[in-house]
Amino acid sequence: MAKPKILVTGANGQVGTSLKALPAAYPSFDFIFLTKDELPIHRFELVSQYFDVVKPAYCINAAAYTAVDKAETDKDTAFLVNGDAVGVLASACKKYGTRFIHISTDYVFDGTSPEPYKEDDRTNPANVYGLSKLRGEALCLLYNPEAVIIRTAWVYAEHGNNFVKTMLRLMKERPAINVVNDQIGAPTYAGDLAKAILEIVRKNSEYRIQNTEAGDQQMVTGNWQPGIYHYSNQGRISWYDFAVAIKELSGSACVVNPIPSAQYPTPAKRPAFSLLDTHKIQAAYQLEIPHWKESLQRCLTHLL
Repeated sequence: MAKPKILVTGANGQVGTSLKALPAAYPSFDFIFLTKDELPIHRFELVSQYFDVVKPAYCINAAAYTAVDKAETDKDTAFLVNGDAVGVLASACKKYGTRFIHISTDYVFDGTSPEPYKEDDRTNPANVYGLSKLRGEALCLLYNPEAVIIRTAWVYAEHGNNFVKTMLRLMKERPAINVVNDQIGAPTYAGDLAKAILEIVRKNSEYRIQNTEAGDQQMVTGNWQPGIYHYSNQGRISWYDFAVAIKELSGSACVVNPIPSAQYPTPAKRPAFSLLDTHKIQAAYQLEIPHWKESLQRCLTHLL
């Protein structure tokens, strides 16, 4: 019997690259990793043809336009990748019976909440990137109500461009750095998110015996609960707190100074508070989410 195929788009991004490290731990699946050049996911005809040939059981969309500041002036590209392309993938998954997992962002919120954001809280993006990702969520659910959307935040990894790698570089180059201390959230180690996604896939692919009302027994597939979920590492910090932890764990002598966001203006407005409530995904899929500092330490062992 052929193994179920897992198609991963955005294979060279932080989450995509983290997923590439995991197939050996999930030997009951065949993995296919595609870059944007190998499959332009905004073109329905090409995507549909590919699905018709490959027939993936799952599609994990890790592709995204993540240049938050650049998106303010490059709106068309941001909406094409983060919006239209998501709709294309969702439609293809619906057509071919493929389970679809799409990754979204905390930036769909405006950052004015006093409490960690739950999945059904009101969305109100403060920048173009957030608007484009919210458009992707809407198209995903419109064309494929059975999809799973995972919002995440402050993603970093050993690879790609991210806050952790930038801090390590600046701490080597400068005696002191300034980091904003009035934006609150929790970071997400891409390796943890990648594993959580594959655990959702694995649990859905398991079969179990279930008793029917008539007293018979039948085989049913495992756990698949469509909808929107939140995932980030546990804890609550500012970017300044994150930088201080990077300094301490890396043994840097660089001085880290806290500053307000007003002293570090950016083209795209950032939410002041984007902490995500992760109780729903933990309960639905029995996931244990590590604390942010534990995960940061694991990441730094690969970088130092």
